[in-house]
Amino acid sequence: MRCPKCKTENPDNAASCWSCNCALPGVAESGPAQQAKTSGLATASLVLGILAPFTCFITAIPAIVLGIVALVKIGKSAGQLKGSGLAIAGIVIPPVSLPIIAFLMGILMPALFKARQVSLRMVCANNMSNLAKAMLIYANDYNNMFPTPSKWCDLLVENQNVSKQTFACPAALIKYRSVDQCNYAMNKNVEKLGINAPPSMVILFESSPGWNQAGGPEILSTDNHQGEGCNVIYVDGYVEFIKTEYLNNLKWGGKENEIAHPEPIPK
Repeated sequence: MRCPKCKTENPDNAASCWSCNCALPGVAESGPAQQAKTSGLATASLVLGILAPFTCFITAIPAIVLGIVALVKIGKSAGQLKGSGLAIAGIVIPPVSLPIIAFLMGILMPALFKARQVSLRMVCANNMSNLAKAMLIYANDYNNMFPTPSKWCDLLVENQNVSKQTFACPAALIKYRSVDQCNYAMNKNVEKLGINAPPSMVILFESSPGWNQAGGPEILSTDNHQGEGCNVIYVDGYVEFIKTEYLNNLKWGGKENEIAHPEPIPK
């Protein structure tokens, strides 16, 4: 501080001039220091950045923009604003979390897809089980004979009040987008045997979309379950999912009808 009398430079906190001992003008007492405020933009940037993975990264761009604006304003505030760490976090979290989420989805998606397929397979098996029960009731009402293979779907609808939705595999509904179809076929060899057919003999099996389909392994289809196999129903009403590699073990008719019980099919 310059002395007004002798023009000598003195320390800023000096009360008097060290040269002439003249009293120096007092420095005005400053009030209490103003506490810096946290930038609202920085806080908003952090919140939006955290929400980004849960909103399909819709909030990622706003988080980055607000974070950059917050950093600029904090830098120009001369200490009146704080929260640069919050702003940086809001900018960094979305791009850092994106590859992590992608990695986790890459791990989880196959498991979720598999669980979905198993669920559809179980609903398909339940539909087939309901059809088998309807066929057994039909046989009880018609001299122990199953519906005629050439019109078995129509007969179950007319005589057992089976809904058309029961004839559709849910996996096929997703694929073909049609409810007016049957994804199952009847083993034509069961027609003359009725309930006297061997318990191990196939009575219903999965096939391509159609109606009143009947035949044998030549029309069996595994397309509804990604080629992994298909559901079949035996004469005794037991439903089972058979993997593709074991479909040749199924009993369709002929000499194998002499077998009273099915051989265990590997899972």
